[in-house]
Amino acid sequence: MIFSKEYVGYLARHTVKHLIAAKMIKTEKLPQVEERVYHGLLDELQLEDRINEEVRVILEAYQDEMRRTGASYPEMFKKVKQELARKYKAVL
Repeated sequence: MIFSKEYVGYLARHTVKHLIAAKMIKTEKLPQVEERVYHGLLDELQLEDRINEEVRVILEAYQDEMRRTGASYPEMFKKVKQELARKYKAVL
């Protein structure tokens, strides 16, 4: 993940603060709302990490075939990652 969990917490608090200031949301339970926003942001930001790990697993299964055919690992990584992003409807 490109951000630290502390920074994601800051982003969540800041986002909730602005949503309240803009009167887009109203809450009596500020800590719970901040916590839910934090987890939503964290889950979304970790999606690319999960996709990268899945790509590594897939390419590991095909490493012998890739070696035999002379396929480039970085090129294959990029192609498989694009396919998985499309599958999960993720914007990376």
